[in-house]
Amino acid sequence: MPLLVGVGGSSTAGTVAAVREIRGDVAMVVVPPYTRPGAAGVLAHLRAVAAGSPVPVVVYHVPYRTGQPLDVTSLLEIAAIPGVVGMKLSDGAVSGDTVAFLGGLPAGFSVLGGDDAVIAPLLAIGAAGGILASAHVATGAFVALAEAWRDGDVGRGRRLGTALAAVSAALFAEPNPAVIKAVLHATGRIPTPDVRLPLLPASAAATSAALRALDRVTAAATTG
Repeated sequence: MPLLVGVGGSSTAGTVAAVREIRGDVAMVVVPPYTRPGAAGVLAHLRAVAAGSPVPVVVYHVPYRTGQPLDVTSLLEIAAIPGVVGMKLSDGAVSGDTVAFLGGLPAGFSVLGGDDAVIAPLLAIGAAGGILASAHVATGAFVALAEAWRDGDVGRGRRLGTALAAVSAALFAEPNPAVIKAVLHATGRIPTPDVRLPLLPASAAATSAALRALDRVTAAATTG
């Protein structure tokens, strides 16, 4: 399987140097965080990184963490950069701008949803897949969701999408990845639920709620 490696930071030179050192097939490069260079600065940064990268680049757009929003025109300019083959899109709720962006993608460019709770509508309007923390606890169900939308099985896609959105909401009820690790530990898939400060362990109530939601999605995944 191809290996996608996350890399990047506020420094263009540092990001180019890091990309050149990765041992993988694709580099996922975050929009420069904290500095908020504006759309023109982001484009210049990504052009420099893509030009210096020995592997294809997937851009990670997550404005609620980077502090850098981008409009549809800027997103489509990113999609046109040579060497940039996709985007992990984590800009919140699906909106008219989301529809316009996915409707204007160049050939060969893929959008991967990064906001777990809205992956179903993103798949429905053309996303190629997702990079989702919630998929650690319900991998098969998320695969089935993607397959349902790919195959035009709207009924199953809606059922799974509703159930998985509830799982994602429960898993993100407390700072990520505390609840995810607690659920993985409770189901015997990792040896400890521990997280590192400043994160705190998930509460018992949040863990129980997530396990109940997971039971419901398991039932939905095995229906029709």
